[in-house]
Amino acid sequence: MKSYRKELWFNVPARRAYINITPGVEECLRESGVHEGLILVNAMHITASVFINDDESGLHQDYDKWLEKLAPHEPISAYQHNRTGEDNADAHMKRQVMGREVVVAVTNGRLDFGPWEQIFYGEFDGLRRKRVLVKIIGE
Repeated sequence: MKSYRKELWFNVPARRAYINITPGVEECLRESGVHEGLILVNAMHITASVFINDDESGLHQDYDKWLEKLAPHEPISAYQHNRTGEDNADAHMKRQVMGREVVVAVTNGRLDFGPWEQIFYGEFDGLRRKRVLVKIIGE
């Protein structure tokens, strides 16, 4: 069995963003040489997310509006966490809703997706460097 590990780094210039990382994950799969197995992709920061969905800008705008209603950034004073000097309690909650990781089957050297599925990095507390782990195991 082969094992492969790589970190993908991001420095999002805004507080929130949704980035299609499918091409980067596919490049990792090619580098790994795995043709049958599993790929794990996870955000290594507690204010970011990795999820699978459609690459449609209206949907991403809907996520942003929906998440902001669930956990608004302001007022910052509304969150106990922010009393530690942070201002990102909302980002922790948004990450909890959107998820930490995805696992995708690898079949014949390709990501075994359903129609329209793509992998996204969701940033909820940007303006600094963060990473995503890609771990691949298989034959």
